[in-house]
Amino acid sequence: MQEEEIKSIYTGGVFGLLGIRILSLLITLFTLGIALPWALCLKERYIASHTIIDNKQLTFDGTGAQLFGNWIKWVLLSIITFGIFIFWLTNKKKKWVIKHTHCVSNN
Repeated sequence: MQEEEIKSIYTGGVFGLLGIRILSLLITLFTLGIALPWALCLKERYIASHTIIDNKQLTFDGTGAQLFGNWIKWVLLSIITFGIFIFWLTNKKKKWVIKHTHCVSNN
């Protein structure tokens, strides 16, 4: 019996990711930053849909509406602390993204 080869790959292309990043930037700029949570979710959904880890497809189920409340809280904390909270903001955002990223079985 031969073991199945375990593979972890990213199948996205340069232009696809570049397009998503430009679209996310435009969404954020045109809404003066209000739609940044939706833009972030758009990017993370693209990345997850093009990532396979241990032969399992990743999926991202977070929405901008779910992130919006946290985002407002994090921005206010950053303002109140004169920017000091920004050091924690990246970590908080990454934890939220990981919480909403899952493996889908290919069976």
